[in-house]
Amino acid sequence: MDLSGKTAFVTGASRGIGAAAARAFADAGANVALIARSTHDIAELAGEIGAQAIAIPCDVSRYAEVAAAVEKTAETFGGIDILVNNAGVIAPMGRLPEIDPEAWAKTIDINVKGVMHGMHAVLAGMIAQGGGTIINISSGAAHNPVDGWSAYCSSKAAVYMLTRAADKELRDKGVRVLGLSPGTVATEMQRAIKASGVGPVSQLDWSVHIPPEWPAQAMLWMCTPDADGFLGEDISLRDEDIRRKVGLT
Repeated sequence: MDLSGKTAFVTGASRGIGAAAARAFADAGANVALIARSTHDIAELAGEIGAQAIAIPCDVSRYAEVAAAVEKTAETFGGIDILVNNAGVIAPMGRLPEIDPEAWAKTIDINVKGVMHGMHAVLAGMIAQGGGTIINISSGAAHNPVDGWSAYCSSKAAVYMLTRAADKELRDKGVRVLGLSPGTVATEMQRAIKASGVGPVSQLDWSVHIPPEWPAQAMLWMCTPDADGFLGEDISLRDEDIRRKVGLT
């Protein structure tokens, strides 16, 4: 697909799904804003992509930083057409009596408030220009509890409801809001899960995890009218029919 002239704002772009998404959007012709706390990694990726990329260090749990990053992106590229709310953490892992409440709350700050911050910061511009696409990275954990993952499951369930609520409020303004549940992906997060030994996902063999390029390709498809039947919902890459639609079979 051709995204020439469009701009994608990708959080958590320093590695994994975020970095793969940034490359995919750039390969499709879009300008990309690389958003992450890891200054060095996004600077390297921006250098790899070239002039159509900008690297902006940002902590998504802080609204002022997200708003400033959105403003800088709009000044550089003229607006934002696609928001990918990808930044997220899995820790703390462990059963409720054992985990640190402050660490639990920090997960909510990043995984939930970070998504709301991204949406809030881009919406005025998207509505003014007549529309845009917001993709929130979800998880099967949004719909099913996982032993030892109370923070992550709770945060992803909240993101799913944010996706639904935003679609209800914004569809008639031309803003498309969807969630992507990619399944288990071969990223550093999976390595952390494996090392923790907490929960059933930590017991999976590495070979069952899909490459981050798969959800990145799915996001390109989600930006097309072909995905309009899924507005306000989570799209699962575990679904073979979805994989066929995306072209991953």
